[in-house]
Amino acid sequence: MFGLGGPELAIVAVIVVLLFGNRLPSAAKSLGQSFSAFKKGIKEGTDDEGSSDNPNIENPK
Repeated sequence: MFGLGGPELAIVAVIVVLLFGNRLPSAAKSLGQSFSAFKKGIKEGTDDEGSSDNPNIENPK
């Protein structure tokens, strides 16, 4: 699409590390925590799918 190859991507990666190097570990940690919270929420949502507390929703089981 943009015609970027391996060397160009390596140069961009080096520039990103130089500019944001001290913030990358904290950003990666928060990204990992967000991802695990998202997965936990999805799992809880599928576990609660069969048991609804709302009487207006019919349970197909």
